Amino acid sequence: MSNVLFVCVANSGRSVMAERIFRARVGEWHASASAGSAPGAAAHPVVVEALAELGIDARDHVPRLLDDASIAWADVVVATCDDACPVVPGKRYVNWRLPDPKGLPLEDVRTIRDAIARRVAELIAELGAAQPPAGLTS
Repeated sequence: MSNVLFVCVANSGRSVMAERIFRARVGEWHASASAGSAPGAAAHPVVVEALAELGIDARDHVPRLLDDASIAWADVVVATCDDACPVVPGKRYVNWRLPDPKGLPLEDVRTIRDAIARRVAELIAELGAAQPPAGLTS
């Protein structure tokens, strides 16, 4: 089992999608969390809507501050943003460099969501949980 931390600046878009998709696909095989260096007030509504299309509920997401405890907990740190994203030490550090969904129309957020879903699938395969639980094979 690995602890995977998804980070971005506001923890209201990219990292939320990545963490929620990851969690939906791996169940309890791996643990996940998300955080941001400057957390926003809530997940972007369009992000919540895009995840809902996959049957993933993110309405309860509360952006969290990236802190030392989160970093210490993580085995894998996945930065989901560009060069403005915080770099944190971890046993493994990955940067996906995804565009910020803030202010984008749903169609564009779907494209980002789908790119995240593909990268999450690759990460799951690398971590050794290549088969998602039944019913979550999207």
